Amino acid sequence: MSLPSAFIQKYQTLLGTESEAFLHALSEKMAESGFRFNPLKPNASHVRQDFIAEQFQSSPYAKEGYLGSIHGNTPLHQAGYVYSQEPAASLVATIAAAKPSERVLDLCAAPGGKTTQLATSMQDQGLLIANEIMPKRASILSENVERWGLTHTVVTNHAPKELADVFFNFFDCIVVDAPCSGEGMFRKNPDAQLEWQASTPKECAKRQREILTEAVKMLKPGGRLIYSTCTFAPEEDEEIVSFLVHTHGFEVATIDLPDVPHSHGRGEWGSTPAVEKAIRLWPHLHPGEGHFVAKLIKPNTVAAPTKKVRSFQPKTPSAEQRALIAPFEPFFLNASLLTYHVIKDELWGVPSALPKAITKLRIRRFGLHLGTFKKRRFEPNFALAMALKAIEDVPTIVLTVDEWAQYVHGDAIAHPGNQGWVVLTYQGMVVGFGKQVHSLIKNFYPKGLRFTAHLDH
Repeated sequence: MSLPSAFIQKYQTLLGTESEAFLHALSEKMAESGFRFNPLKPNASHVRQDFIAEQFQSSPYAKEGYLGSIHGNTPLHQAGYVYSQEPAASLVATIAAAKPSERVLDLCAAPGGKTTQLATSMQDQGLLIANEIMPKRASILSENVERWGLTHTVVTNHAPKELADVFFNFFDCIVVDAPCSGEGMFRKNPDAQLEWQASTPKECAKRQREILTEAVKMLKPGGRLIYSTCTFAPEEDEEIVSFLVHTHGFEVATIDLPDVPHSHGRGEWGSTPAVEKAIRLWPHLHPGEGHFVAKLIKPNTVAAPTKKVRSFQPKTPSAEQRALIAPFEPFFLNASLLTYHVIKDELWGVPSALPKAITKLRIRRFGLHLGTFKKRRFEPNFALAMALKAIEDVPTIVLTVDEWAQYVHGDAIAHPGNQGWVVLTYQGMVVGFGKQVHSLIKNFYPKGLRFTAHLDH
């Protein structure tokens, strides 16, 4: 890899004698891949033991993280049991340590790695708003939220300022994995290197300050802000943390990671010694690519909301719709925590912690998409199958490898029986819904997700 000359000169100046090892790692060493396992899924412990535990080395940055790669068109990925994520990137949600009772915002969420990890930490409870400003990336985010099986995550598509108008002093924790110059992705994504110019870090820093100014408004007094980038640039790292301290009065919190390999922020690269409490990952010192993470606490002196936040009032199903969904009640997840909400002909399970003002937003995913009301019938959605936490009490059919390949291709499957709606499984993993009528399983795998599986017999 041929690094930009201005980049080389910059880090030779900044790192001195350490620059040789740093630049060698970026230009000569291979990028390291990683993934996380989903413990929320049915039979998770057995699937982990059978397919993950003995084949892959654990990553130091996430509880369910591993080093290595799993192809996208495999049952593990298709069924949402794994999420491919660069190892160092998983440190961000680990530091956030989101709790089940909290309201959390992932402000720059696509493609969904940190969202799915935050939701796992929250045990798929509380309220997680996953936002992405770019429409196409918001769609990808929504697909990954669905595959991971999340019920209490709402996907929005807005600029930070538009969200700030709705969520003043609302969140316990906000994660800002900010758009950046991407220097830490040079090995993984050569395009990031081609796009880099000497002016890029300062341009990105300007945008980061604008994003954070809006994020500050949405965080509760005493709440925590997790700021991260995948770049080495002090302009986007230590200088941004200094901006939050000097301009908004934030306190930089100590990050306790006794068993995790890491370095610290460089005091000489910021305007407050507190930046040394931030975490840095370097490609010549630690597994994975480059990353910077800081944990900051909003001052309690900030004024609290002057009026009570009103709760969202869902549109409940009609008596006729209730009768249609009654046979499906055993499939519905966390019934005591999710509230039915009807949007046109679609039935959603929405988190109870939603504020009324959520109706002002463009929402890509309102929680758990339960299904669709059609003429005198109800059709469960693929998302509902992905969100099942246990399958002991629901009708299931175990697919062979060839039947699984037929299913993800969108084909009907010949299989003895007449059970009606069934959960389809393969090697213990829930892969979706089918409708078994007259020894034929009708295929309800979403058309946009279908693919041709290449099987090794």
